[in-house]
Formats: sequence, C-alpha cells, structure tokens
Amino acid sequence: MVDSRGTLAQDGRRAERLELRVPTTPTQLPAVRAMAGDLAMRMDYDLDAVEDLRLAVDEACATLTSIVLGDAPLTVVFEITRAGLHIDAWVPTATGTEVPTDGFGWAILAALVDAVDGRRSSQREVPGGHDSDAPVAIISLDKYLPGQHPPEVGSDSGQSLSVAR
Repeated sequence: MVDSRGTLAQDGRRAERLELRVPTTPTQLPAVRAMAGDLAMRMDYDLDAVEDLRLAVDEACATLTSIVLGDAPLTVVFEITRAGLHIDAWVPTATGTEVPTDGFGWAILAALVDAVDGRRSSQREVPGGHDSDAPVAIISLDKYLPGQHPPEVGSDSGQSLSVAR
C-alpha cells in the first residue's frame, strides 16, 4: 500500500509511504530485501548504498523473525523523503520481549545505515499498526542521501563530547 497523505516532512513535502506485510518465513523475506533495493535505486543511491540497504533490511527482518509471536506477519514501512529513506520493521511479540541489540548482527546492521534503533513498542505507536496496546518489537533504520545527513550531536552546538576512560 502506498500512502502519500502522511504528515509533512521537514522539507515541507509529504513523505511517500509504502507498507509491506509478509509472513515471517524465510521464503518471503527476500521480497522485503528486493523492495528496499528497488526503492534505493529509484532514489539514486549509489550501488554500495543500495547493497548496504538490502543487507540492513535483511538483517533487521531476520532479527525480528527470531522473536516474533507465533506466525504473525512482519510489517515493514518504507518512508521516502528528500533526506533519504526511513524504514520501520516490526513484529508482534510476547510482553517484555526485547530487540536483541548486543550481537554481531546488530553491529553489522549499525555499520550499514546512518541510524538504527531497536525497541519495544505497541501496535498503537508503530506505523501501520492498529489501535491496541498489543506489544511489538520494532527496528527503525535511516539511510540518508549524500549531503542530506542531519547535523551530528555536538557539531556546531557548543557541546563537548568525550569518551569515558
């Protein structure tokens, strides 16, 4: 489903939104990866960035399928803006289930995109969810187009950042 009636993006234009729901079976996950690659190519990402997005989406989906509740579907929402591509992938989970963010797969995922976040949420709060408090696990990814990356924390803000010793 494509929806361009969403809220205005920071640049004043409406983000285009594509929602994909697939069974959490290994035979269906390549469709999500292919969609990510196709969108990235249409947005004029370079070939390395396209492949990074494909791999990141694949890793995010694989992570979520390992914690899904029963045979519930995987929902992936792609939002296309001038800044780049934002992806929210989520699955229903048992209450208290955390997104595993401490393994090698998560480190690879974080290296492939500009921003990644994994957290617990509810159906009411996720894009494409319904009006209930049923628990979900969500992974959000951002891949910015060249020259569209938001300012880094601490740059030109007068903040001093240091590493704990």
